[in-house]
Amino acid sequence: MRASYTSRIREKKLSEQIAYMKTKFPQFATKFTSPSSMKVEGALRPSARSCLYEFVLKYKLSDMPNITIVSPKLELNANGEKVPHLYSSGNLCLYRPKYNEFKKSDFLADTIIPWTALWLYYYELWHTTGDWLGGGEHPN
Repeated sequence: MRASYTSRIREKKLSEQIAYMKTKFPQFATKFTSPSSMKVEGALRPSARSCLYEFVLKYKLSDMPNITIVSPKLELNANGEKVPHLYSSGNLCLYRPKYNEFKKSDFLADTIIPWTALWLYYYELWHTTGDWLGGGEHPN
């Protein structure tokens, strides 16, 4: 009997995550920080007119990926409103964990990195329009 599609999906090992990240984004500094965790440091430019945003991505197999913008500092908008879709820890809110939008079978390079670039794009639009156009739910 042939295995179902879902039974063939398996969690990615950290070694697979790191190898794929290095292949897809060789300019990023990607390394193990322990046998069960990794760290990626890099920079993204969400559009041709955007500044370069430096980020740190930390991922433990037992936890969700955490990504923070290191530079430039994320700022309030002209109305003095706090940055939306940002956890109190400073980590970006990229997806809704309760809906399992990121799965341990996903590659970080195919999900978290592009989602971060998109988040930064909407962050810049938010500064211009005052509205978060990226959808989603605000974290508590």
